[in-house]
Amino acid sequence: MAGGEAAAPLLEKKEAVYREGCPGCAVERRKALNPGVPYKEFFHIWTIILASCLPVSSLFPFLYFMIRDLHIAKTVEDIGFYAGFVGTSYMLGRTLTSTAWGMVADRIGRKPVIVLGIFSVILFSALFGLSVHYWMAISTRFLLGSLNGIIGPIRAYAIEVCRPEHHAIALSLVSTAWAIGLIVGPTIGGYLAQPTEKYPKLFPVDSLFGRFPYFLPCLCISVFSFLVLISCIWLPETLHNHNTDKKEDQASESLTVIFSNSEEIVEHNITSTTKNNVLKNWPLMSSIILFCIVSFDDMAYSEIFSLWAESDRKYGGLSFSSEDVGQVLAITGVSILVYQTFIFPRINRVLGPINTSRVAISLSVVLLFTYAPITHLSRPWSSIAVNIASILKNNFLITIVTSSFILQNNSVTQGQRATANGLGTTLMSFCKTFAPAGAGIVFSWAQKRQHVFFFPGDQMLFFLLAIVELVGLVWTFKPFLVVPDQFSSN
Repeated sequence: MAGGEAAAPLLEKKEAVYREGCPGCAVERRKALNPGVPYKEFFHIWTIILASCLPVSSLFPFLYFMIRDLHIAKTVEDIGFYAGFVGTSYMLGRTLTSTAWGMVADRIGRKPVIVLGIFSVILFSALFGLSVHYWMAISTRFLLGSLNGIIGPIRAYAIEVCRPEHHAIALSLVSTAWAIGLIVGPTIGGYLAQPTEKYPKLFPVDSLFGRFPYFLPCLCISVFSFLVLISCIWLPETLHNHNTDKKEDQASESLTVIFSNSEEIVEHNITSTTKNNVLKNWPLMSSIILFCIVSFDDMAYSEIFSLWAESDRKYGGLSFSSEDVGQVLAITGVSILVYQTFIFPRINRVLGPINTSRVAISLSVVLLFTYAPITHLSRPWSSIAVNIASILKNNFLITIVTSSFILQNNSVTQGQRATANGLGTTLMSFCKTFAPAGAGIVFSWAQKRQHVFFFPGDQMLFFLLAIVELVGLVWTFKPFLVVPDQFSSN
């Protein structure tokens, strides 16, 4: 009762100030009038992230065969080596530009950066599918990574289009859409690559898709991205734009946010801190480092999983086809959608983002040691085991990533949010730049030592992945990870 009586005068004194012509104020006014979940805006976010993510992962099922057909690798064992650099080129481009795109989004708005990013997906995804030389594949992936600056701004956007009580759902939606994209992308690549071999009645050998066997999945992604680009016409801008003097602007952007949780009302004053250096914000930086460690492991795992599943059994693989891998990832994608929608929010509410991350990382480490024995199973048991392992591994991953997003976005204010997310994307991309190349090199090395007595190649692959995750687990404890005040009890 006392807390409610103390909060009432504050609510009477502080009234929201909305400026005419300011897109950010228009969104704030809508949120004040409509306390429900903004389903339309969430749907926009979902499709935008999906369009951005699909080209990142769609090449994994067919990259092994694409490198083979480009005749750049001298031996079969060298295919993984060259495949790794194709994935690296995308991450290198994103590393160099993500922070800059976040700063642009904080200055001119989230929407222009999002629109340009989707347009780059349309163009360079199609050009990658038309690659007939190794250098063309590398350069188109690099340009796609450089110009697709969506990831940082869209995380900020997800927070800004909804009320505080829906922030966890919004960030869960971001990571869910990204994870679904990482699964649906390989599904598209697995089923649609080399269509003249899989569907000869629909795609004759002398057709366009016979000459460019990897163009169809890339074209489908470009068409989907074009539809998303059209839908951005109805995308509201969330960045405040006040044409007033700085003092009035700062006063109007000092907002009071009321979080209601059962009988308790907690008030947070969020003031503009755009002059502060985000690099000195250790709660932000420590959560970004956790995100980078997990992302490195994820990228390496994604590269290794497809190469491992498609390689011959005599090299410690499963002899899967690209279609088999696509099917496994499609099933995993459905599981992620169900998990993130119905299970993760409840787990996060009970354990909080820190403890949730610790549990997920610990279970993921144990799971990685079960992959190598799967190669000794015969069909269909190997397929069943791989599906179960893939479902668990990817859901553990998305749990850690979403928890990291929650920590990052609660460590800064709106004026720094896109920049902070852009910085996180830059550092994450920097780590992922080394992951595909490193995974490809390690995979090629592991295949050459498959018959050694101590830690044969397939076991060594997943052991090294587990080591990286153990580093992430250590980072979730003090003094490494510093969390925002509202999560300090976790």
